[in-house]
Amino acid sequence: MPQDLKQIFELLCSIKGIGAKTATCLLAELGDLSQFEDADALVAHLGLSPHQRQSGRRRRGRSPLCKIGAPRLRRALYFPAMVAARFNPQVKALYQRLLARGKLKMVALGAAMRKLARIIFGVVRSGKPFDPTCGLTAA
Repeated sequence: MPQDLKQIFELLCSIKGIGAKTATCLLAELGDLSQFEDADALVAHLGLSPHQRQSGRRRRGRSPLCKIGAPRLRRALYFPAMVAARFNPQVKALYQRLLARGKLKMVALGAAMRKLARIIFGVVRSGKPFDPTCGLTAA
């Protein structure tokens, strides 16, 4: 994992949807990403994991975001997720697939924010710039 903040900043800016302002906010709020064991821990810290309201066998409504994490980071990822849903091939594929299944746009956008957080974790952990074709299968 790269230790230099400038290097991490450049890695974050290589992700389609993440700009200089968002990268700065992420670095300021999160600090060192090596404190997170895996991408799930980062997603939980950001408050982007789904939360089910359930009592026994009865489910009550849809599953909203957990929102236990830092609200500033969720706010910082909202518009980048909207941009990534249009221009980042990995996030766009997920977003379009969820909309095609009949999910609400806000549900699909929450999933896009989660996907973007996982991409952020992977890029910073690997130390390599974002590759938009990685992980996409030819359909």
